[in-house]
Amino acid sequence: MSAFDGYADYYELFYKEKDYASEAGYALSHLRCHGSRGTNLLELGCGTGSHAEHFARLGHAVHGVDLSPNMLKAAESKKTVMSQELRARLNFTQGDIRTIRLEKRFDAVVSLFHVFSYQTTNDDLSAAVATAAAHLADGGILLFDFWYGPAVIRQLPEVRVQRFEDKDVRLTRIAEPVVHVDKNIVDVNYELLIERKPDGKLETIRETHSMRYLFIPEIELLLARHGMELIGSHAWMKTTAPGFDSWNACAVARRS
Repeated sequence: MSAFDGYADYYELFYKEKDYASEAGYALSHLRCHGSRGTNLLELGCGTGSHAEHFARLGHAVHGVDLSPNMLKAAESKKTVMSQELRARLNFTQGDIRTIRLEKRFDAVVSLFHVFSYQTTNDDLSAAVATAAAHLADGGILLFDFWYGPAVIRQLPEVRVQRFEDKDVRLTRIAEPVVHVDKNIVDVNYELLIERKPDGKLETIRETHSMRYLFIPEIELLLARHGMELIGSHAWMKTTAPGFDSWNACAVARRS
């Protein structure tokens, strides 16, 4: 089972408190700050389309790509309750961000919620950056967030237990991390304990999400390989540079 195969069914419940609107606004503020004036966006790893929806509400046309059919099913379902104008700004395609080619250029490419950190090998990372470069117009901007290496090493991930509930299920999510220091990877081993309220049925799902933490010099090297230049790096949801307390960070690059 690959990451998100079973997890996707409960994704919306896990992240119902996540402030997608503020995150979308934050990403767009950096695009504008670094000179992006267009409104045509490609989102790599769009998930259930929550960021895409808010990009569209802010006036952008968004083409979202995701590998998971279950995630995209949820994204398409959200469109059914939107206005016709809003639906017209949203398009979703199933595909692998390492290989997909839409034969179209965009003003900006965004990739949020650590999608680039899911690219755990050098080849995978390079391929994801190549996809972004292939879809950017000249001077176009790439923005992606990631696990910031110095903070991960300083803080080290810990076991976390979280509980969630809605009218249908009670969930306990246990995350047990294993750090592979020689590979800059954290394997996050998830165990989901599911109780279905109508009949009391119990189910357990286990998935491993492997995450690569990144460092600015390697990001610069990857970008340069594909004709892009790093023009900004920030602690996530802040304007300051990432530091030892910034587990989440974002990078902004421009295509030559």
